Amino acid sequence: MPIDRALRALAVTGSVACLLAAAPAGAQQPAPGGAPAAVPAAQPPPAPGSALYGRPDAPGAMRLAPIAPPPIPTPADKLPVAKLKAPAGFKVEVFAAGVANARSIRIGDKGTVFVGARLIDKVHAIREKDGKREVKVIASGLHRPNGLALHKGALYIAELSKVSRIDAVEDNLDNPPKPTLVNDQFPKDEPHGWKFIAIGPDDKLYVPVGANANINDPDPNHYAHIRRMNLDGSGMEILVRGVRNTVGFDWHPTTKELYFTDNGRDWLSEDVPEDELNRVTAAGKKHFGYPYCHQGNFRDPEFGWGHSCADYEPPVALLGAHTAALGMRFYTGAMFPAEYRNAIFIARRGSWNRTEKLGGDIVVAKLNPDGSVKSIEPFLTGFLENNNYVARPVDVEVMKDGSLLVSDDFNGAVYRVSYGG
Repeated sequence: MPIDRALRALAVTGSVACLLAAAPAGAQQPAPGGAPAAVPAAQPPPAPGSALYGRPDAPGAMRLAPIAPPPIPTPADKLPVAKLKAPAGFKVEVFAAGVANARSIRIGDKGTVFVGARLIDKVHAIREKDGKREVKVIASGLHRPNGLALHKGALYIAELSKVSRIDAVEDNLDNPPKPTLVNDQFPKDEPHGWKFIAIGPDDKLYVPVGANANINDPDPNHYAHIRRMNLDGSGMEILVRGVRNTVGFDWHPTTKELYFTDNGRDWLSEDVPEDELNRVTAAGKKHFGYPYCHQGNFRDPEFGWGHSCADYEPPVALLGAHTAALGMRFYTGAMFPAEYRNAIFIARRGSWNRTEKLGGDIVVAKLNPDGSVKSIEPFLTGFLENNNYVARPVDVEVMKDGSLLVSDDFNGAVYRVSYGG
């Protein structure tokens, strides 16, 4: 289903700063003495795995590039929490600052909040100690430790090409041991190599492997799928294929069906394709279209020839073009009103390759009894202001008291959303 008009209105219009005008190609400026100056060396084209690979030469497109976060976490008193808006009755506050590049969130049995990262080498823990909330590093020297999962006291950490584990992690926060390798049989490609991981109702660890380029037709046994394996790293198998880049998934609390977000390809246009919310059903197809079909109804102009979108599983909802739909969780808490029970909170980090940015918010997908999507509505907004990001949400997690945590990798912070008194 197309995303509601209300979501599109969340993208505030504005202009992207113009680049300085460049001299025409091949032009030479006179050198002292009248000799022609040397022609500047041409810049090499982006590598196939670069986010800029395939970017059109049009001036508007050439202004668009990934948005770097500030070099250090934003101090707590400078965080834009006052700009974040939730429905009436909800309260938004800073849960923790100084959590550099805060990405995936997991909560331990004893209440410790663990936070992964993509751009730095560290995993952080947030705990209550002596009446104060403390942020500390529990693992370092890692390569893109984005994904985290917890099971019976063990913290699983997914790096670019491997998964490791720290046993009894909450009992050893002051002196955590080095992670123990679980499995290192994953590709080492940087594009879409960072991982979101989770442990399913079957007690297996689910690990996605993204496509190793913006758009390509890779070996389906190595890329563009979701795998699962036993908790000791054995029994690796591919569950679903045709998944370009999922950085968020969860299981329906009742049906135990897997739902996941997927980011669409870049550089077709500013408005196509849309990111997806997908559902894995027992009777459904086990291929979700990449690279042949996008958003369930759009054949890729390069790889779609000879393929029909009818051959692939369609999304259950569309989440906007280039919105970077990432972390998602079913709401299983008791704090929020009943309308949110078993709904899906989805973090849309926000677009960078759109002139008018879209996303930068938390939306909620409310489901019908049969598991289809009834509506997608704004929930937490204000991350995007005057077409610029003041914060960028990455993941969500439900606390034991029913409040919702939201990570912000742009400012290096975690926010808490609560309801009522």
